[in-house]
Amino acid sequence: MSSPSGGPPARHVPPIFVSHGAPSSALDAESAGELAAWGRELPRPRGILVVSAHWQAPTLSRGSTASRPKLLRDFDGYDGAERAAALEHVAYDAPGASELAYELGAVVPVERTERGWDHGVWSPLLRMFPDADVPVLQLSLVQGAVPRRLFGIGRKIGVLAARGYLLVGSGGVTHNTLELDPRKDAPPAAAARAFDAWVANLLADAELDELLAWRSQGPDARRANPTSEHLDPLFVVAGAASLYDHAVGFPIRGFEHGTLSRRCVQFGR
Repeated sequence: MSSPSGGPPARHVPPIFVSHGAPSSALDAESAGELAAWGRELPRPRGILVVSAHWQAPTLSRGSTASRPKLLRDFDGYDGAERAAALEHVAYDAPGASELAYELGAVVPVERTERGWDHGVWSPLLRMFPDADVPVLQLSLVQGAVPRRLFGIGRKIGVLAARGYLLVGSGGVTHNTLELDPRKDAPPAAAARAFDAWVANLLADAELDELLAWRSQGPDARRANPTSEHLDPLFVVAGAASLYDHAVGFPIRGFEHGTLSRRCVQFGR
């Protein structure tokens, strides 16, 4: 089902979840290679809709559809001054997706904004789609939304996958920056390892009700994810994928800095 870069857009593209890691992952050769290999295996989409952990709005909102949306340099400070300076020069010149914005607005009410792309958008895409020739649109999370509401939003926008659009959740299965190890290759913390495995097993078994109750059901849930925003995009794409029969795959796994899962999820082929 995959198409070579530059080939005709696919009719159906599987929703995916990317654990985008620290911003400096955009500079890391190993991460870049894994994401690039995954991107080559995906069907070529008409456009890409990204729900990032780094944008929560009071109401569901979509970002800029400019010919070249602005890149936001929203770094958290744990990458170091040298890497932060290098990231300031990273470019990703994909066009905004005005056609996708129109189709999105037809399936779910959204506020229009001119907000540019945060690093949850451009960091993984510049590796997965390095030619920057696929139009991109960002969709916000909703402040205070519980997992079931996010899952419901995903079910509403899931029809876009059947129209050839790639729906991307960008966050992290575990994301505890309070206990971050400065060593990128640090052994995974026990809480991160246990929670990551729990999420993977539930996705593989399609036990989504338990997954949506992650705060009360997940092992070491509050230590693995002291806040929810990096896990929230997973609920949106899981909702989108629930419209289709699919097998769940994990094209990238592992950890970085001890507490950041690198697990990525593909819902279908």
